[in-house]
Amino acid sequence: MHPTTDNAPGPAEMPPSRPTLLLSMGPGIADRLLDARHHTRLTALARTDPRLVAHDLADPPPEVAAALADAEVLLTCWGAPPLTGPVLDAAPRLRAVIHAAGSVKHHLTDACWERGIAVSSAADANALPVAEYTLAAILFANKRVLHSAHRYRGLRTPHDWHHELATAGNYRRTVGVIGASRIGRRVIELLRPFDLRVLLHDPYVSAADAARLGVRPVPLDALCADSDVVTVHAPQLPATRHMLGRRELALLPDGATLINTARGSLVDETALLPELVTGRLHAVLDVTEPELPPPGSPLYELPNVLLTPHVAGSLGTELHRLADHALNELERYAQGCPFTGPVRPEHLPHSA
Repeated sequence: MHPTTDNAPGPAEMPPSRPTLLLSMGPGIADRLLDARHHTRLTALARTDPRLVAHDLADPPPEVAAALADAEVLLTCWGAPPLTGPVLDAAPRLRAVIHAAGSVKHHLTDACWERGIAVSSAADANALPVAEYTLAAILFANKRVLHSAHRYRGLRTPHDWHHELATAGNYRRTVGVIGASRIGRRVIELLRPFDLRVLLHDPYVSAADAARLGVRPVPLDALCADSDVVTVHAPQLPATRHMLGRRELALLPDGATLINTARGSLVDETALLPELVTGRLHAVLDVTEPELPPPGSPLYELPNVLLTPHVAGSLGTELHRLADHALNELERYAQGCPFTGPVRPEHLPHSA
């Protein structure tokens, strides 16, 4: 009874069932994702043991192997093991995978699509906190909050801040968004109430789509040259590796801010560091390459860099939004309704 078409019978036409379900994700994730309220709802919607979490499906312990053989639905999250052909052979009743996080590329394989397994992702729900982080970073960057806080800490005396910050502010500044991904589109949406000009670079977005988004589509070079703040929301693909390199970074105006909440590999850090060390550019970096900068990296100490440890995505209480989304999808599955966040294999080559 898995959702395959948009005109699947609704709850008024088909009584809900309680599919068998197995949780599968990395160690400790389920405890942070699901609270007591989620456990109650989960066991009402599905036949499952919420305390049984599969960390390894290739060589599972007996109780996990038995649950996998009976599972109609897998509820996955970060750290879920790959769903290879042999794993799926051991799960003959599996019909759906509901992922309580964003990208499914780390655990879904071609075998899933070949067997017609329906897949849902909470990518839309996970996009919201990243977009909120980005919005805060954009507004703080234009207001020169990081700069003024650092200077204030050092001066500790009366100072003419209006003179020093005469070019700061969020009125009629230009923000360049790279990538009309879920997060990029949500950032654009959150920017609408502000008096900001928004540029977009995305080779897969038409002029008509950009008009509907309320942004101006431009080539990457033009976006870099004309933006006070550039925020990166493109997927990590071979074609996007170091898409912001020495030439592109040199095009950014003096005093511009680069925000990266996507993947560290999208920015050539060896080209970025000199621009930051001289103070010509500012940066808000939630991701780097490598993911953890070495202890001696200037990124930790530079006053014009806000470095955070990959926390823009769902964190703390925000994980419960992902759980709520996943359980909503489970309820729709049980009712024979289509997923609200379906994943299609043809979209994966251009997604995160």
